[in-house]
Amino acid sequence: MTAARTAFVLGGGGVLGAVEVGMAKALLVRDVVPDLILGTSVGAINGALLASGPLDGVIDRLEALWAAAAEGGRVYRGRPVGGLTRAVRTGTHLYSSKPLRDALATELGATTFDQLAIPFQCCAASIERAAEHWFSRGRVVDAVVASAAVPGLLRPAEVDGEHFLDGGIVNSVPVGRAVDLGADRIFVLQVGRIDRPLSVPRRPWEVARVSFEIARRHRFTREMAALPAHVEAHVLPTGGGSARDDSLLAHRDFSEVRHRIDRAFDASGAYLDAHLGRRS
Repeated sequence: MTAARTAFVLGGGGVLGAVEVGMAKALLVRDVVPDLILGTSVGAINGALLASGPLDGVIDRLEALWAAAAEGGRVYRGRPVGGLTRAVRTGTHLYSSKPLRDALATELGATTFDQLAIPFQCCAASIERAAEHWFSRGRVVDAVVASAAVPGLLRPAEVDGEHFLDGGIVNSVPVGRAVDLGADRIFVLQVGRIDRPLSVPRRPWEVARVSFEIARRHRFTREMAALPAHVEAHVLPTGGGSARDDSLLAHRDFSEVRHRIDRAFDASGAYLDAHLGRRS
């Protein structure tokens, strides 16, 4: 009997992506290892580090990266008023992408996709082609910055003369891509928004968030429903969320990073023990 081809699919969700570290830890300590890793936005950040290997020690690296973000504001650096000044000056974004690029470069350097220990791809939205684009070659850091270029927060990323925005616009939790690439056992590392109830927006910034969530959930639900019968899929639990997750400045709030990681590790571990037992 042929062994299952296992994929880790890491979805988008900004600071909530800390839960994916706990999920990955729960999988790895149970000897569930990926043959393929796919990521979008923050899932591309986490996924690229996982793919860089070796798996022994990679969780420590991820936890350290998130701890540094929590302590030093390495991604959305600066005061909100400074971001507003940048937005007025550029017309497109609140924050510089340099802190994110620098943090990734520290971890990944000039690594290219073909140098990764585990096959990895990440998704971004092409502006010029108005299309979903999958990076699978070239410098990993360039691709991940493009995948994580959150509209309005970070500058559109340029790679080889083409401009990209956050992959969550086109494919936030890419389970269909995993199937297309031959996976028949999929573990979905998601941030917990796919099943949280939505409310009618009452403020301008809530309109954008709710619109994005509808698009995100619609595609994910459709792709999960269309999974072939032979594909085994597991959507890992986060262990719960917080009312602060949807606040205006939630993208800057890294205060619960450690709690999110630990909570997701416990919840996903319990799920895996129930569904897989102690075997990979």
